[in-house]
Amino acid sequence: METTTHKVALITGGTKGIGFGIAKALLDQNINVAITSRSSAKAHEAAGKLNAQSKTDAKVFGLKADVRSLKSQQEAVNDVLKEFGQLDIVVANAGLGHFASIEDITPEQWQETIDTNLTGPFNTIKASVDALKKSKGYYITISSLAGTNFFAKGSAYNASKFGLTGFTQAVMLDLRQQGVKVSTIMPGSVSTYFNGNEPSDSDAWKIQSEDIGELVVDLIKMNPRTLPSKIEVRPSIPPSK
Repeated sequence: METTTHKVALITGGTKGIGFGIAKALLDQNINVAITSRSSAKAHEAAGKLNAQSKTDAKVFGLKADVRSLKSQQEAVNDVLKEFGQLDIVVANAGLGHFASIEDITPEQWQETIDTNLTGPFNTIKASVDALKKSKGYYITISSLAGTNFFAKGSAYNASKFGLTGFTQAVMLDLRQQGVKVSTIMPGSVSTYFNGNEPSDSDAWKIQSEDIGELVVDLIKMNPRTLPSKIEVRPSIPPSK
């Protein structure tokens, strides 16, 4: 176990997109970061990239973990504690989307969406709550504007994100008296690899992953007396329809 004065963060789904942007922003704040992926190779590759870009003496390490499994999340948290000795920030970012009408979406797609986007954050906080209580830490979920705005072909995704938004707010009430801060961030269109998108210049109008990273940094720097518990984030000027 490493003795460190750095704060320590765990980010699920941190190998690309929003999770990667958050990891880089925290690393730039001299915070040690663990990122998870269902692929060990991808986790270690992303950690290597982040360490190579680091401007501080904090470090990143990659872990294979699956948010759909409570045991896997418990093992990830234990690995972080063995590596760094503490856990101060947990970002439940891992997510996916299946979009189809109720006539076409399969039971398997429904289950995978709920298991990843809703049960995943449950597993993550269940695994880390004792460590966060000890550090008076911060638990942040990445929900979506789809967690308050429904749309056609969004039955599974809307259900998962509506559920995640409500879940996070209830957890906030459960843990606030124990010194654990809890927030959910609800982005609109973000330039990521989500749902097969390939970020390009045409995404310039969208929220960028580093913008969400900056927002997470702002949250953890907020005066402890103040808690922005639910944050909606939109592109400033989306294309005209």
